[in-house]
Amino acid sequence: MARKPALADCPCSQGSYASCCGRFIDNGNIPATALELMRSRYTAFVLRNAHYLKATWHPDTLPEDVISEDDVKWTGLTILNHHHDIQDDIATVEFIARFKVGGRAHRIHEISHFERMFDAAGQHRWYYVDGTFPEET
Repeated sequence: MARKPALADCPCSQGSYASCCGRFIDNGNIPATALELMRSRYTAFVLRNAHYLKATWHPDTLPEDVISEDDVKWTGLTILNHHHDIQDDIATVEFIARFKVGGRAHRIHEISHFERMFDAAGQHRWYYVDGTFPEET
């Protein structure tokens, strides 16, 4: 079972957990944008909520294990850019996520790719497809 944040603040830093990512993770609301989905997925990583991560991962790219490390402490999220053409079902969100492993600071700089499609219940929703890492190219 996923842990709730110890504080009322949302891990994605955009307000209270209940009014921000908690409405998606705990209450089943559907993120209206890829940016909202990105923020809620970061929060799900912080909370180690594998169920939410699997539910929001595109079925064609879903790995078997969505959370592999036990000793990761996520410390912050910065959104650098996001792009979505209003008539397109494709979006990108560029971000930096900071974390610590064994007390040592690290960061991930990723451009995440999202696709909006219908789920099994017929609801139009965003899914995380994959990411590229600009610093590795």
